Amino acid sequence: MKPIRAVLALLLAMPLVALGQVGEQAKQPAEAKKAISIYDEKADAKAQVAAAVATAKRENKRVLIQWGGNWCSWCILLHDRFKSDAALAKTLLYEYVVVHIDSNNNAELAAKYGADFKKHGVPYLTVLDADGKVLTNDSTVPFETKIDDKNGHDARKLQEFLTTHVAAALKADEVLAAGFAEAAKSERMVFLHFGAPWCGWCRKLDAWLVRSDVEKVFCKDFVDVQIDIDRMQGGKEVMLRYRKSDKGGIPWFVMLDAKGKALATSDAPEGNIGFPYTEAEIAYFVTMLNTCKRRLTDRDVAVLRESLIPPPKAGK
Repeated sequence: MKPIRAVLALLLAMPLVALGQVGEQAKQPAEAKKAISIYDEKADAKAQVAAAVATAKRENKRVLIQWGGNWCSWCILLHDRFKSDAALAKTLLYEYVVVHIDSNNNAELAAKYGADFKKHGVPYLTVLDADGKVLTNDSTVPFETKIDDKNGHDARKLQEFLTTHVAAALKADEVLAAGFAEAAKSERMVFLHFGAPWCGWCRKLDAWLVRSDVEKVFCKDFVDVQIDIDRMQGGKEVMLRYRKSDKGGIPWFVMLDAKGKALATSDAPEGNIGFPYTEAEIAYFVTMLNTCKRRLTDRDVAVLRESLIPPPKAGK
């Protein structure tokens, strides 16, 4: 009997609030107990937006700022709707650079862009063009609805909103012509590469080309010209003009002189190397550089080669 009395005494001594908290937690579904971290509360929001604008400028996209917080159920629902709806997810991938900004810690930045979520609540949406200019500020209340008797957002209305603000498509021939003009003016060559938003290796190549340590070396000899075969008018046609085939995957690239003569392509004897990742692919890319280089030194080529070598895996 003593052990039972001891347990009863311990339970009676516990605060009622604590007992209530345990009870509420027990009722929550397992997924509700997981920490939500869509909004980085410690992030440098200004730097996030600046990076997004730079990417949008480079890729002819818009910036979509989602103001909100991890504490906000409607913010989480909007994020989930954008991810779960295939059409919305594709539009965001193809046409927008998305930034999630914690609304509690960035009042100054919100004021800069005229985002009045104190009046309208969160989630709240701001769309910027590729120069960082505000195109629209909007409450998400008009998009709210019931889905299977649960709170949610109307996918059709969200799609209409996103489609309204997409950037006009570029013409691949005009993009390439501008690249040739810059190459002729600066006595350089053109590094013409083809990709698409859905292509992970294309994004790796794009990210590598804009790395500060790579760009300052690579641009000695090359003007970087990126053609999106899905989003640019005539993108696939321009690729076939140089590639002669649509087989072999992307990214695919060619080094051209300022008059458009092909000097080297990413088609190795074993096939298209894409983003150089394996030892053989990196070696072939180095061969391309050595074949075409003018201003690049042997040390420059070595720097580019070293930048492509993947870091060793942990434990090795």
